[in-house]
Amino acid sequence: MSLHYKDTLHFIKKLTIRRVWNVFKVYISFQLTKISKDPIQWGTPISISIEPTTACNLRCPECPSGLRSFTRPTGKLKKDFFRHTLDQIYHELIYLIFYFQGEPFLNPDFLEMVKYASEKGIYTITSTNAHFLDDNTAKKTIESGLDRMIISIDGTTQEVYESYRKEGSLEKVIEGTKNMVKWKKELNSATPHLVFQFLVVKPNEHQIDDVYALAKEIGVDEVKLKSAQIYDYKNGNELIPTLSQYSRYQPLKDGTYRIKNKLLNHCWKLWHSCVITWNGVLVPCCFDKDATHKLGDLKEASFIEVWNSSKANSFRKEIKKGRDQIDICKNCTEGCKVWLN
Repeated sequence: MSLHYKDTLHFIKKLTIRRVWNVFKVYISFQLTKISKDPIQWGTPISISIEPTTACNLRCPECPSGLRSFTRPTGKLKKDFFRHTLDQIYHELIYLIFYFQGEPFLNPDFLEMVKYASEKGIYTITSTNAHFLDDNTAKKTIESGLDRMIISIDGTTQEVYESYRKEGSLEKVIEGTKNMVKWKKELNSATPHLVFQFLVVKPNEHQIDDVYALAKEIGVDEVKLKSAQIYDYKNGNELIPTLSQYSRYQPLKDGTYRIKNKLLNHCWKLWHSCVITWNGVLVPCCFDKDATHKLGDLKEASFIEVWNSSKANSFRKEIKKGRDQIDICKNCTEGCKVWLN
């Protein structure tokens, strides 16, 4: 049995009739919206991203956390607020992604929150730079019930790795990954499914084959190549890959670049998912990194009230009018091959 197949079976076991029915409602309402005058929203999110913290130890050049460029407050998710919120939505929720901005393991209550969600039968995911996976933390991570761990490894040599992961240590990433592999074996655990995420940019595109070899050597379950979102892309950027299949942007005859995505006036992401910031603000999606489009505050209203609020519905209407008129949508690559394999 392949590791991918095992992960799929593990996910299927978490499905319930209530969750499947919710998927059906969300999908049908999205399809009806594409042909209707006004947006139709049935059901609740299938997937939610929640932000453990905005803090990060690295300084990656295309990341607001790394650049310390947020205008919104920085801080850490409180476990009491997390539990209160999850208790409202877990019956229909399938995926819970413990990541938005920042490094999740910098929140001391992170694994406690993962365990709480896992006990609710939710498929839990996180994304980490793996600098804090010492032996003890790796063991506790396995014991938390985390289902999937995405480990950012954007180079197979220190020189290439740190060209994007500024102030990062490839040695720590490899050591932390080995700790995870070791404790999965020690505890005879099938989870978390370990994924090496390789963000393909020009400085590292020559190491794609190498990252597959490294993953196999260590015992990582899967490698995912991810295309990079770049903010200042119009006149070219040193991070845009030379291999077009790994880029979200395509060159034009005049030397400028445009997004490959056609920006159709509908968005599946807005219907089936959303993001909750560390301080309880609900925002439309992961492209709203600075939380400029606040749909509501979960400290002041229930999740259902915010999800069905006039603000949320107004944003859905704006999507139908024209995504090219919304700031966070202008550099949206929804529909492009974000995951390349």
